This record gives sequence, C-alpha cells and structure tokens, in this order.
Amino acid sequence: MLSARSLFQEILDNDESFRLFCSIAASGESQGGWENARIAELVPESERALAPKITRHGADEDKHGRIFGALLKKRGLEPVEVPPETDYTMLLERHGIGLAHDKLKADRPLTVRDVITYLAHSRVTEQRAAEQMAMLLKYFGDHPDLGRAVRMISADEDNHLAYSHEELLRYAAAGHGRYIQRTLRECALAEIRVHRDVSLAVMARMGRVLGWPRSRSAVLAAGIHAVYAYERLVGWRRMVTLRTPARRDALGGPATAAPEVA
Repeated sequence: MLSARSLFQEILDNDESFRLFCSIAASGESQGGWENARIAELVPESERALAPKITRHGADEDKHGRIFGALLKKRGLEPVEVPPETDYTMLLERHGIGLAHDKLKADRPLTVRDVITYLAHSRVTEQRAAEQMAMLLKYFGDHPDLGRAVRMISADEDNHLAYSHEELLRYAAAGHGRYIQRTLRECALAEIRVHRDVSLAVMARMGRVLGWPRSRSAVLAAGIHAVYAYERLVGWRRMVTLRTPARRDALGGPATAAPEVA
C-alpha cells in the first residue's frame, strides 16, 4: 500500500534517492542561512533589537544544512547538484516572494516594510517546514540514523514558526496589520504553487531514480495536484492566520549545536 511512510522509507533506503533528497534539503537550508545573515546585517537602526533573533534563525538554517551534509557523509555519499526545478528557495524568489537577493547583496539598510516582508515570508514557509518535519518526526523520530537529526530540526522549525507569529503580531499592534495581511496572502498563494511544482519535480526525479512504474508516478502526481487544489481553495488560510504562540521569545537564545550524525 502506498503511504507517506512507505514512500519516504523507499527514498531513504536507496543511496541515489537519499543523496538527492539530502542535497535538495541541504541547499535550501544553506540558502536560508545566507538570507537571514544578510537581513540581520541590513536591519534598520530602529529595528536592531530584532537582529539577534534573525541571526539565530540563520544559524539554525546553516546548522540544518550541515546536518543533511553529515547524513550524506555517514553513508559515504557526496552531494549532487540540485536540479533547478526542485530548488524551492530559488523559485520562491523568482516569484517575488520574500526579499530579492539583489536587495540583500546591496549595502543599503532595509526598511521596516522589508523586515515585515521577511517575517511574512518566514511565517508562510516555516508553516510548510514545520508540517513536513512533523510528518518526518512521526515516522522517523526513533530511526537509529535519522531520529536525532529529525527531532532537532523539527523543534527548530517550530521555534521559527512561533517567532514569526510573535513578531508579526507585534508589528500588527504597531499599525502594520493591513500590509501584513496583504503580504501574507500573496506569499501563501505563491508558496502553494511553488510547493506543487517542486513536489512534482522531486517526485519525477525520484521516480526515475527508483524505477517507479508510470502508474505509481501518475498516482503520486494526482495526489500532489489534489493537495494543491485543496490548498488553493481553503488550505492557504492556515498560512496567514496569526496567533500568540505558546512559546514566547522562541529565538531569544543562542542556536543549539548540531547533533553528531556522522
């Protein structure tokens, strides 16, 4: 029977598919680390109190990239080049979501609205990341090789999501509510399209690596399209609501060290 657990288990059991999976994940996390580091450097003077949390966010993302690299190393594998159609972070930027890399590469301070745009982007993408890691935690939290890494990354993603909720609520209380809601909606609707396209591309690649029959690939593609239809209709709304998180000041301390997985 085809299930999320059996699908991921098949990917993990094959060196080439595992190599692709970890390479895609590591690339996205490392890119997020760079983006957060640049944002922390460019935060306007009026928002400098936020810089340590942004730095912590970036340090966590860098750590996740190293964890996926260490998982590859443990199996004696080298990373592969990430196919462009599977590069979630790059495709989001191309769709105008978040802060453009040209802006981050410049040395001009960001504006308050730029910071809010970054936080809205984080609110949406960290929702996706937290959900995906929760699924991996459910199935592989006790895995002898992956469990510790999955538990740490999942906890970090929950912290990132809590942080984005809390900071956006603070800006909403300061009078930026309409801009926040508009930006969240734009981000969410673009993200679900990118997520659909990347999911289709990744599954197509995995299917070729693992030799899936066309019927299986067709079922998986249909499932991805069904998820997108649901998210386009109503599911995107979960990405734009703001609630006071149970854990306050989730990024108020230093990043935790990466587990020894290699």
